[in-house]
Amino acid sequence: MTVVDNGVLTQETFEDLARHAIRVDEALRLEFVNGKLGVKAVPDGDHGRIIVWLTQICMRSDPRNWLFAEQGLHIDTYRKGNARPDGALARLDTVAGQGEWADPAAVLMLVEVTSYDEDTDRRERVEKPRAYAETGIPVYLLIDRETCEVKVHSQPDGVRYETVVTVPFGKTVRLPDPVGIELDTEPLKNWVR
Repeated sequence: MTVVDNGVLTQETFEDLARHAIRVDEALRLEFVNGKLGVKAVPDGDHGRIIVWLTQICMRSDPRNWLFAEQGLHIDTYRKGNARPDGALARLDTVAGQGEWADPAAVLMLVEVTSYDEDTDRRERVEKPRAYAETGIPVYLLIDRETCEVKVHSQPDGVRYETVVTVPFGKTVRLPDPVGIELDTEPLKNWVR
């Protein structure tokens, strides 16, 4: 495997490795966030149902938008990177023609739904919020099935999100502009262990 002089995996090597990994095992999804290679857990049925639920809400709110599930994005932060968020809200034609790793510039919101794995805390609650804020993603929505909470991160300052609103499942929370949706989280109670 090719690495640069300081021992960091190169962007090109990562993309090649990710293509080969999915050929070997369709359920294997790799990410390269903040210079760290990670394996994204295979979503369970409830995870998928949450994405469908949120997609329907986003479409009703603005039919010009779509919640692209598992769309790979270039997350050009520390040491370059690639993330595969559970959902990327953007205009319908945003990722057309961009291949597996799209430019996140036009993304309105990224969504992650926690999986029940040992890496969730570091990956979903620490590394991704930082990387997404550094990239300038306007809204990061974390649906945390372990804590039964929704966290809405907004106002990225290039280092972190200045505003984080946390509500328990069952409450309504506003997804700020440019998303502009009031999200009733009551249904999320149905899709946790």
